[in-house]
Amino acid sequence: MKTWITAAALAVAALSAQADDHGSRTPPLPAYQSECGSCHVAFPARGLPASSWQHLMGGLGKHYGTDASLDAPTAKTIADWLQANAGRGDPPPEDRMTRSRWFVREHDEAGPGVFQRASIKSASNCAACHTRAAEGSFREREIRIPK
Repeated sequence: MKTWITAAALAVAALSAQADDHGSRTPPLPAYQSECGSCHVAFPARGLPASSWQHLMGGLGKHYGTDASLDAPTAKTIADWLQANAGRGDPPPEDRMTRSRWFVREHDEAGPGVFQRASIKSASNCAACHTRAAEGSFREREIRIPK
């Protein structure tokens, strides 16, 4: 009986830990982290569906107004990783993660005006509130909303 209770307690703890970080158990691909993370937070792959990642990776020459072109082998490595780790939701408008249903739902507690604060600037500035965003961690317990 003690073994069963211990096993159940461990299972609950593991599920709680995973729920707390919203399934962010996939470590960021180093090439993705360095290439994409050099301009902005390397957003979690699960934040967009495969079709959105395919569209974004296919248009790196005009990536939201910037030429983010990569050499073919690096682009393929990153695209393959994004496809393998993509989310399952519907594509958001303009393939913008910040306009996806899950993003809006997760950030509804922030309230109006939070993303316009000078210390945050925009909803896409994950690192302003998510203290370990650069490491690919978006756990709730690591959130610090600046004034």
